[in-house]
Amino acid sequence: MGTTATTAPVQVMSRSGQKNSAGDSSAMFLKVYAGEVLTAFEQASVTMDKHVIRSISSGISAQFPLVWKTASVEYAYVNSSGSTATTAVELDGTAINKNEKVIPIDGLLLADHFVNNLDEAMNHYDVRSIYAKEAGIILGTQWDKNVLQEGVLGARSSTLVTSGNGGSVLTNASYGTSGSTLGGGLFDAAEQLDENNVPENDRYMYLRPAQYYLMAETTDLINRDWGGRGVYAEGEVMKVAGIHIVKTNNLPITTVSDSTGVTTHEANFSTTKALVMHKSAVATVKLLNLAVETEYDIRLQGWWIVAKYAMGHSFIRPECCVEFKTS
Repeated sequence: MGTTATTAPVQVMSRSGQKNSAGDSSAMFLKVYAGEVLTAFEQASVTMDKHVIRSISSGISAQFPLVWKTASVEYAYVNSSGSTATTAVELDGTAINKNEKVIPIDGLLLADHFVNNLDEAMNHYDVRSIYAKEAGIILGTQWDKNVLQEGVLGARSSTLVTSGNGGSVLTNASYGTSGSTLGGGLFDAAEQLDENNVPENDRYMYLRPAQYYLMAETTDLINRDWGGRGVYAEGEVMKVAGIHIVKTNNLPITTVSDSTGVTTHEANFSTTKALVMHKSAVATVKLLNLAVETEYDIRLQGWWIVAKYAMGHSFIRPECCVEFKTS
């Protein structure tokens, strides 16, 4: 009498990375990783909400129209002697100077990591989470560097529109060592922006920690009786002359020479100590927003994880930029 073969029961695996127990087994891991990259990116950048951002769906650049103010006005019923005329002056039109600034995409900027299966298994901490954070930080840091470098270049630029105003550069050997001198420079910068008809809101000063704490030690700048806003006990100075103070390590203070082939933002910033600019001074063009890709490499027995974006940066209103430098 023959025996009937029995079929082994199917083992149902619960894959923690799948959505609704179907599809890619790493889909949710990728989503978590992408979220960690984005969070770290936003936390690392101090300029993201302080300049102009424009998205494009295709192409290699974007155009920003630049329009200067009307040159003159005239009365309709006044003759050459200044008295009231009986006939109207014929309108002949008033020219308005215009130009445009084209911002090209710099290229595809990548932060790529490889996670070896064995290394990940042997570690007692979440390797991918740490890599995610570092990818977001480095991309956010590079974003800030490009934006702030363009702000300084804008301060050094002449006008982009005929009869308009160019950027401003304030020079004082004590900007690097004196908080009170930096504070005085802020009032000079505010005056220059006022003379350029730059709106009083959304003005920011970016400076390195060394100069920031020099200002925080200057009690006049945080004393409410003097119109300052800050906390000496916390080492904070928040606003001077209507300008918000932003501490950052991403302000350029050396000669920047990009080895990646993107030379747009290069210059000598070795004497730069601070930058004041309005929100409308610099623009970023987004072609590909921040995204994350992952792929398993069977030959290397591990995961490739790549964070990337494609954007371009440039100043568009030099009259809104003021550089502080020591020489």
